[in-house]
Formats: sequence, structure tokens, C-alpha cells
Amino acid sequence: MFGKSKSKPLAENTLPGRNDTMRLESTDHFVNAHSVVPPWPEGYQQALFGMGCFWGAERLFWEQTGVWVTAVGYSGGDTPNVTYAELCSGQTGHNEVVRVVFDSDAISYAQLLQVFWQGHDPTQYMRQGNDVGSQYRSGIYTYSDAQQLQAEQSKKHYQAELDTAGREEIKTEIVAATEFYYAEQAHQQYLAKNPGGYCGLGGTGVKAPLLNS
Repeated sequence: MFGKSKSKPLAENTLPGRNDTMRLESTDHFVNAHSVVPPWPEGYQQALFGMGCFWGAERLFWEQTGVWVTAVGYSGGDTPNVTYAELCSGQTGHNEVVRVVFDSDAISYAQLLQVFWQGHDPTQYMRQGNDVGSQYRSGIYTYSDAQQLQAEQSKKHYQAELDTAGREEIKTEIVAATEFYYAEQAHQQYLAKNPGGYCGLGGTGVKAPLLNS
């Protein structure tokens, strides 16, 4: 585990992947039965986060009031239609991510950012705890200029809180979202299907300020 590369591979060195898209055995969310594939209810928005192992990250978000549905997958890399086995090779560039579809009248993007910052340790580089590698990097992947600005502002404010607490610099990448590839069925809502399953997430213990949305 500690032998994994802690750097993202260059695009020309990534695995070739495939043209065929993986199909889920079921598109129903295991917890709330909402569809994990679009179309979403009119006016609902998307958010995309990487926080380490996506099993625990997904649970954090499906528990939030106002979140319509969540799904785990792979994004931020270069291998098309990547599989979990390929991801774990460290040769795809992708991150383990959770896609969050939410009703912005019930929960704001700023509130989701607060869940993100407090739900893991963004000062760790290419890892979360014992999970080491580029697939476990901290990332916010944005779908609009407004999300990008809010994410950058929230990072700045959380860094100030971490500085006061004597913590290290945030390593989170904040970039525009690229294509989202669904993870295999077994990974979807994993901790609801396996209540005693592994969750390696752990926050810094420093509260993130809630910005005006």
C-alpha cells in the first residue's frame, strides 16, 4: 500500500482503457431508490468531490438533507471507461469521487463544501490515512464558474482556520469537472450494503466556516 505512487501519471503514460461504457446492474440508489443516472429533477445541481476512499465519502453526502442522490465513480484522469482494477494500478490519473445531486433550495453548495472540508484531511498529499496513491487525492471538481469561485473562497477561509490551529497547507485540487465514469455496482452505496465495512476517512478536527451562498 505504501509503495503506491504519490504522483499523477502523465497522460501519455496512462492505460488505454476502452470505448465501451460500463453499465450498472441497477440504477436505483440502494438507500433512497432515486435514480443514480440522469435526468435529475428540474433545477437540481451537481457537485463532485474526491476525499479519499469513496465508500465513506458517499455516505457523508447521502446523509445530508437536500441531497437527492449520490453515486461513486472515477474522474480527473485520462483512461476512458476506467475500471477499479485499472484505477488501483495508479496508471489512469483518475481519482475516486462521489457525485452529489442536490436541491439548492434545501442545501447550498456552500454547505456541501463544509461537509467536504470537515469530512477528511485536505492537508494530506495523494492519500487519506493509510490509503495512499493518486486515486485518494483531495479534490473539488466544479461544474460552473460560480462553483469554482465558491470552492476557492472556501479553501482560503478554511486554510485560515487551519493556520490558527497550527495545521499544514491544504493540498486540495480545485479544477473544472471532467467526465464521470460510474464505479462498479459493488462500490455504489457500499457502506449501506456493508454497514461494518471499511471507512478510512478522518477529518482534521478543525471546523470549516460556512460561507454565504
